Amino acid sequence: MNVSHEWLKAFVPHELAPAELRDLLTGRVVTVDELLPLREDLAPIVVARVVEAARHPDSDHLWVTKVDAGGAEPLDVVCGAPNVAAGKLYPFAPTGTTMPNGMTIEKRKIRGAVSNGMLCSARELGLGESHEGILELELEARPGTPLLDALPIGDTRLVLDVTPNRPDLLSHLGVARELASALRRPMALPRFEGDDRAVAPAASNRKAGRAGSIVVHLEDALGGAPRYIGATIRGVTVGASPEWLVRRLESVGVRSINNIVDATNYLLHELGQPMHAFDASVFHAGSLPAPTVVVRRAKAGERLVTLDGVERTLDQRMLVIADAERVHALAGVMGGRESEVTERTTDIFLEVATFDARTTRHTRRATGLSTDASHRFERGTDPELPGLAWERAVRLITAVAGGELEGAVDLVPVPPQRQAIVLRAARVARLLGAAVPAAECVALLESIGFAARLAPGTEMLRGEEEIVVVPPSWRRDVALEVDLVEEIARLHGYDALPSDVRPFRPGNVPDAPLWVTSRRVREALVGAGLLEARPLPFVRGGEEGYLRVANPIAENEPYLRTSVLDTLARRAEHNLAHMQRNVRLFEIGAVFAPGTGDGDLPREETRVALLVMGDRRPTHFTEPRPPAWDEWDAKGLADLVASAAYPGAPVELREDSGAVLWSVVVAGEARGEVRRVALDAPVWAAPAFGVELTLERTSARAVAPPGHTAYEGDGAGSAAGRLRYRPLPVTPAVEIDVALLVPDQMPAGRVEEILRGAAGELLERVVLFDEYRGTGVAEGFRSVAWRLTFRHPERTLRDKEIEGRREKLLRTLEAELGVRQRA
Repeated sequence: MNVSHEWLKAFVPHELAPAELRDLLTGRVVTVDELLPLREDLAPIVVARVVEAARHPDSDHLWVTKVDAGGAEPLDVVCGAPNVAAGKLYPFAPTGTTMPNGMTIEKRKIRGAVSNGMLCSARELGLGESHEGILELELEARPGTPLLDALPIGDTRLVLDVTPNRPDLLSHLGVARELASALRRPMALPRFEGDDRAVAPAASNRKAGRAGSIVVHLEDALGGAPRYIGATIRGVTVGASPEWLVRRLESVGVRSINNIVDATNYLLHELGQPMHAFDASVFHAGSLPAPTVVVRRAKAGERLVTLDGVERTLDQRMLVIADAERVHALAGVMGGRESEVTERTTDIFLEVATFDARTTRHTRRATGLSTDASHRFERGTDPELPGLAWERAVRLITAVAGGELEGAVDLVPVPPQRQAIVLRAARVARLLGAAVPAAECVALLESIGFAARLAPGTEMLRGEEEIVVVPPSWRRDVALEVDLVEEIARLHGYDALPSDVRPFRPGNVPDAPLWVTSRRVREALVGAGLLEARPLPFVRGGEEGYLRVANPIAENEPYLRTSVLDTLARRAEHNLAHMQRNVRLFEIGAVFAPGTGDGDLPREETRVALLVMGDRRPTHFTEPRPPAWDEWDAKGLADLVASAAYPGAPVELREDSGAVLWSVVVAGEARGEVRRVALDAPVWAAPAFGVELTLERTSARAVAPPGHTAYEGDGAGSAAGRLRYRPLPVTPAVEIDVALLVPDQMPAGRVEEILRGAAGELLERVVLFDEYRGTGVAEGFRSVAWRLTFRHPERTLRDKEIEGRREKLLRTLEAELGVRQRA
């Protein structure tokens, strides 16, 4: 997301330099990746004072001047402008300056007079179209002051790394909210000429209404377009945009097209609300009594030529904007060529809507179109923003293009609801490790638009203060109490929270065996001087045995890899392309292979691989030419990795042939190999050697009913044979408790074994929950109680079934173990 420093200042007046603003935003809300000064081409230009000015003796239109540019002596400069005058300040380009148009200023003789630089006009500096004379500066500045320091013409672009959970920051409005909160200053929308003109309110309706003479129908209301505002503006004049609007768009990297399109692009970047202007003359009535705009699903096989000139075939999952006969736009993605606003356009239909994120994402992927609008709709736009955006758009369009609003309609099938969240002050203190007073929590949340209030009496009734919070419409990422705690942490300031380690209670769940194995292997390889790589598991592939991803991140790497060494080989080639011949890399990651049967999921293995080439040790004055890695070094690393992955197991490296030098055998089973690695390498590159070893295998098997998936694990780190994953049950369970008199010498596990065997296939769980000795229990016995859970996967169990199973259990226990139910 590109943000203009000057544009933000129009929202929240402040004195922060761009670098200070960067640090504030990065520490508080969003990472600023880059600062880009926009008029660095004017950096050599300085403010200069004309000390003397006289007519050129050999010309009736040239002036010979002496210019104070901050140096030790005034400079002789020949000027052809009619408005040069002694005592005035002007922009000056010294000798050697490269002007914005690419011209280089050189010392030269003009009709016998030496000129050491140039006094500049607004056009020569790219600050306007005037070239009638040099640009006179009405300011107070010392000669030699850089022009960028003297005039507010050097805007700076901030490049923000906006995460998907904060789509509100994809606008100057969203960033300005955070800035106003941080600086504790008021925020207001920037004003423009015509911003105060009245706009008639839109007619509200649910699924249909009139925008002037155009009828709007919302056919796909709940699924694709939760809100749709249409406005008809008659009598516009399409042409060039005013200079202020062009500069605003240029400050965020947007090219000016015409005043109508520029107005919609301006509001997209200002408010974060995508909108689209159609040429209203393209909407036909067909068999209907009036021109019509219909928001509906596309019909299979429908075609549309989009604004980029490409004809696209649509499917039924796409949402489109159409009239009674034809499609005119892909909703939330791109408009059509036929309805484009051109110089011949006199009437426009303005669309300001909220489109469904999933529908927009499908359309974008299916068509291969990625636009500023789709980027925002996919992440979720503010459902209440269109109400503000359409009125501001009408005012801006009529201000820059003329015309009058004929009518507007606001279609909202179901008004959005915002749920309140209860925030406990004690919970904030527990999670952050520092107490933040409830009143301060309220103030912090209110500063960024949350509605927050202390719940009266909660401290007295429950012993802790509670805050009732309603998130604003633009913060749909905040849904839980912990989300509010995270907001308070960043607003309070991470640097204000304690950094000491507090007491904690460790859990009793052991670490996953594969994680423990990976940690041992990682520590061993890092200790040996290797560096860990973490690339994505995608490769070019294309041969048999590779699995293609349905929606690959990059089309040049659409396959899942079958070897980790393949990925490390590409990393090694990347290093060689950058003249780095010494490579010591390893990765712990997954490889994939097709399932063994139809419908099976891919087989997946977790492996460790390493690749070494070049010098074995860094260069030192005691060893100017260290020895290179060879196959024996690779063999030693293979033994190191295998010993770390399988501690205590016998490891054997068996000599092989060809590219495979040795096979790694652990406890009699082949687990990996040591090999030469073929690279696309220059002639000066050293040989590359690699080791790849399996840590864990998983495979998919059809051992469950349709709709179920089962995985079986084997190998190092496999904790529990076969793990079955089943959907959550939809029928109710029945629980029964059985208390049994069990002899002291009889293990409870023996009794539970009989319970499980005799309970039948409907038994879901057996839990031992009580043991008792004392009154009512004969000496030499103890009372042991189990809770048995029964469930049928398709229906509710009947009482007679459960009672029958209880009786069967008791008969079996008495017959086989002599154990009876406790009275």
